[in-house]
Amino acid sequence: MKKLLSEIRTCEHCRGMLPHAPRPVLSMSSRSRIIIIGQAPGRKVHASGIPWDDQSGRILRGWLGVDSESFYDVHNFAIVPMGFCYPGHGQHGDLPPRAECAGKWHPVIMPRLKKARLTLLVGWYAQKYYLGKHAAPTLTETVINFRKYLPDFFPLVHPSPRNGIWLRKNPWFEKDVIPVLRQNVKEILKNQPEN
Repeated sequence: MKKLLSEIRTCEHCRGMLPHAPRPVLSMSSRSRIIIIGQAPGRKVHASGIPWDDQSGRILRGWLGVDSESFYDVHNFAIVPMGFCYPGHGQHGDLPPRAECAGKWHPVIMPRLKKARLTLLVGWYAQKYYLGKHAAPTLTETVINFRKYLPDFFPLVHPSPRNGIWLRKNPWFEKDVIPVLRQNVKEILKNQPEN
């Protein structure tokens, strides 16, 4: 795993295709119990090199019901975004994750995360990639039908502050989805094996 992490963190596949030098950001261990697949690091995470080190991360940790120490413990969570580098800023926020990244690295990473009991699909890019034809036509329909994808996958809306309007329009998410998410996370983390 150390060799793989080193390879990914020094990846320059997209050099010249990004508005900055590549800086892959991810975190994982072969013992990780929960995989978080988000979109791509934002500007702040690109600067710090720490996954989910921004307002979205604070919201996500609140949804999960975990503190920073638990969240950044690689034995608890593997953080494997669809794109490992900040893709740059577009007219309506950050650009989508570069497609090359998941295609190149996810097939190599996922078989090594054998201890994982749940994969959180945070946002539409992760849901389309991992659920494929089983994803509903929209993110909202996919998330509202989250139970359909358990116990392997748990689709979530992205916790970006920009999604505040979506959250206000869909109060069922915090009422019905978050409690189930927290319960799943709590059960998985409390039942960690010795090895």
